[in-house]
Amino acid sequence: MLAYSTYSEAGGVGKTTTAANLAVAHARAGLKPLVVPLDPQDGDLSRLFGVDDQRTESVDNLVRHMIRRPKGEFDDLVRTVEGVDIIPEHNMLSDLSEYLQREKDQAEAMGEAFGMHAQLLRVLQEANVPEDYDVLICDPPATEGPHLYNAIHATRSLVIPVEPSAKGRAAVEGLESLVAGFEDQLDIEVGVLAALPIGFKDTRDQRAIMNEIDYPIPEVIGERASLMEGCWMEQCSAFTYVRKHRDRRRDYELETLAQFDRVARHLEEQVGLEAPNPPQPGDVEHEVLQA
Repeated sequence: MLAYSTYSEAGGVGKTTTAANLAVAHARAGLKPLVVPLDPQDGDLSRLFGVDDQRTESVDNLVRHMIRRPKGEFDDLVRTVEGVDIIPEHNMLSDLSEYLQREKDQAEAMGEAFGMHAQLLRVLQEANVPEDYDVLICDPPATEGPHLYNAIHATRSLVIPVEPSAKGRAAVEGLESLVAGFEDQLDIEVGVLAALPIGFKDTRDQRAIMNEIDYPIPEVIGERASLMEGCWMEQCSAFTYVRKHRDRRRDYELETLAQFDRVARHLEEQVGLEAPNPPQPGDVEHEVLQA
């Protein structure tokens, strides 16, 4: 299974839209992706895909499974949109640290071990996710804590959207130490499958910043604020937005869709995963066929 977390220290880079569009790109190729968003804020991936209607209700959710208090089966948490299975975020994520700490204290009082940062991995393994899915994508918040650590512990790999600007330069310069810090904190090896510059305008300063990135850069995505804002307005991926909500298809937006397709193929190749029905990159009319 291909597994990765989308992560960026800087906010507003397009981390969530990157996760969403890559998930759809995997699904378009006939693969079965599961997306696990972990951001407790309202402007999250669940909102983007329109599956956040129960986040304030007293229903079963991922946090309850992580603290060993489920109300039902893991499979019943799944919502499917655009060929992508999603575990919707819930407001209990806001207090995830406290819930995990409380469970850890109770377990230790009973002489049991409870790894606070390994609970998402446990839940996914017990639900047979590695056997049932081809791709796992986690979308945690940028702030360090149990949301981020559980995501990285479960996936062991990162896809890093990068803002090629003076603001984003510090994040670029700190990538290696960032990854090393995750490895030390979680006592695991963490790989970077790709860095993905977003908002590129081909200025001299941006080219200089990109030359400082030591990780694979499969594509460089230009400024697409209008396209991504449209995705949030219509609660869909860029593929669906261009296909259903654009009166006129713009060549540069079709090229952006093709870039997401190519990035997905690059990521799949890193683990030897062969998509059964890959589309011509950017073909918005491609029929999704999944096993």
